[in-house]
Amino acid sequence: METESEPYVRLTTLRQLHQVMADMNTARSLADTLQTVADGVVNGLGYELACVNLVRPDGDLVVAALSGNSAAEALITGRVGSRASWDRRLNMGEAWGSLRFIPHTEGWVLDEDDVPQWYTDGPAPRFEDEWHPSDRLFAPMYTPGAGGASCGELLGVISVDRPRNGRRPGAWGREALQMYAFQAAIAISNARLRANMQRALVRLEREQQALRASEESFRQAFEYAPSGMAIAEMGGDQHGRILRTNDALCRLLGRPASAMRRYSFSDLVHPEDIGTLLRTSAEGGRAELRLGRRDGTYVWVSLRNSVVADAADGPRFLLTHVEDIEERKRRELQLAHRASHDALTGLPNSAELRSRLSARICQRPQALPAGAAADSMDATFGESFGDGLTDGFEQYGDFGIAQHPSAQHPAVPPPHPSFDAYEAGGNGAHAFDFHAATGPYDAFDHHVHTVAPESERDDGTKGLAVLFCDLDGFKSINDRFGHNAGDAVLIEVARRLSRGVRDGDTVARLGGDEFVVLADGLGRADAQDLAVRLRNEIIQPIRVDGRAMRVGASFGIGWAHCGMTADEVLKSADERMYVEKRSRPKQHRRAG
Repeated sequence: METESEPYVRLTTLRQLHQVMADMNTARSLADTLQTVADGVVNGLGYELACVNLVRPDGDLVVAALSGNSAAEALITGRVGSRASWDRRLNMGEAWGSLRFIPHTEGWVLDEDDVPQWYTDGPAPRFEDEWHPSDRLFAPMYTPGAGGASCGELLGVISVDRPRNGRRPGAWGREALQMYAFQAAIAISNARLRANMQRALVRLEREQQALRASEESFRQAFEYAPSGMAIAEMGGDQHGRILRTNDALCRLLGRPASAMRRYSFSDLVHPEDIGTLLRTSAEGGRAELRLGRRDGTYVWVSLRNSVVADAADGPRFLLTHVEDIEERKRRELQLAHRASHDALTGLPNSAELRSRLSARICQRPQALPAGAAADSMDATFGESFGDGLTDGFEQYGDFGIAQHPSAQHPAVPPPHPSFDAYEAGGNGAHAFDFHAATGPYDAFDHHVHTVAPESERDDGTKGLAVLFCDLDGFKSINDRFGHNAGDAVLIEVARRLSRGVRDGDTVARLGGDEFVVLADGLGRADAQDLAVRLRNEIIQPIRVDGRAMRVGASFGIGWAHCGMTADEVLKSADERMYVEKRSRPKQHRRAG
């Protein structure tokens, strides 16, 4: 290239360089760019062979493209040379600017290293500037630095061999190769960037497709789930506000989706269950509570929460699964009622009576000044018994507790009034909150002690009266008319006893023909009047299958107070009943 016609050669070379550089920057892929770089050295710079060695992520260099010799291309393309061997090459020989020339007199030491290389035959040079077959020329490519300088990391190395004019490149040839290596580094960097962007776009598109598929799967699972589903906000002023509901939840609550978005669960939950809702954790929380329907009734549901989290912003939404457990609660109520109530009369049974009685008395007696009276039933029940039982009674309606004498009653007392309300479609869900007391109070600081009148005369002391009732003449009815008639008599007696006491009093059946009435807030005279009224109710004729039957009743009045057990209270009333029974002539014990 250093000839008399060098200006013409330079112009031709510039045109060729312009074309190959344009080809480098328009290649469609990284592989095409690398091959274009190798081809450009052969076609534009006048070398017979050119190889592009690209730095891999592990630092070693791989033969990525070769041009000028198909045999050499098949031999070494894809082979790898270690970074240490390449660093050794780039620090040997002569430095021609950024180029590195290793003459054959020094390069023999590289014949046995692990860098892929080819060997060309040819005559020995006759002149000093002739190219020897074992000469090596490398053009390192560095990532572009600030201001366009090649001061970045090593990107690769262009290896060239056998200039077509047979001479070592002169100043112009060296400058052209350096410039070409710099432009090739830019083209390879851009190609890598494009490849990375294309891979990122493909990955992003796949992720978006997967996200769309996941969202569609979630939408279908959410919308068509057989049980209720809701999405609510988490945090902020709108915490808990319902954002979205499925059809199953809308049908369960009888509310359209547009109306549901105006509420939060705290707006829909039963007032007595708001504490349960607030105690339910967001992540993995479970609760059983009542939600309000559009018609004003409540339905028992099981709530299960999970958090829909955002990787960047943290938890964002609350996903709530709402399962209808109304039928299960119905069965639980039935089982609880059967366990605590008499199957024939629907009154509390012996176990339930002892439970209620034990809830009113404690194991430790309360020392009170003479003449001191216990608070009224409302006060005492409101502080202790009421929290566990009285509220439950109000919810259950009757629930085995006799109604006021002025109330209307069916011919047969219902076996479980709250269950009847449930069956009738009313707000029977209130009954599910009933939990009978299980034993005497241990927290004496909050217990209002029960006292009893101390003298046989009425001194004004109000206490918990226990009226033990035993029917007179009932066995003869069973013997003469059969057990069906006897059962009908027991049912009617239970109804009359329930009708004759106040709201809040308890009427229970111990078994057989024995009944017990618990009436709080009574003095001795009040209890005696109550016994008389109830006896007068019972002795009225009872019609069974067209026959008029009569039974009598003997009452014993006992008094419950703290320090006694439930069995002791019942035994005391039972003994007084037998004293009263023996004190009357036999013919007066039976009404007919």
